[in-house]
Amino acid sequence: MIQRHNARPHLHGASVHNGVIYCSGHAATNLDLDMKGQTEEICAKLDALLSELGSDKSKILQARVYLSDMTAKAQMNEAWMAWIDAADMPSRAAIGGCDLGDPKRLVEIVVTAAVG
Repeated sequence: MIQRHNARPHLHGASVHNGVIYCSGHAATNLDLDMKGQTEEICAKLDALLSELGSDKSKILQARVYLSDMTAKAQMNEAWMAWIDAADMPSRAAIGGCDLGDPKRLVEIVVTAAVG
C-alpha cells in the first residue's frame, strides 16, 4: 500500500511504500537567505517531515541536491555537514545550474529515507 502525505495542488510532500519514504523537493521559504541559510532551513524542514513519518536524518538513503549555482556549493556543504553526522552520510548527488523557478531560490533537496 502506498501512503501519501502533505497533499499540495500538484504533488504530495512525501510518499511511503514498503518502509521507504520518498520525499518531493524541499526548498526554503525565506528566499532572502544565502545558500547556507536556505540549506539550513531545508534541513530543518526535512527533520520535521522525517520525524512525522517515523524516521530521521540518520536513515536517509539518498539525497539529490539541486543548486542554482555550483560556485556556492561550499556554502551548501557547510550547512549539510553541520546537519548530518559523518557516520550517517547518505549517497548524494549535487546537480548545478538548475532553474529552480525563482532566481532567489538557490537550492532544493530531495531525499529518500528508511522508516523506523
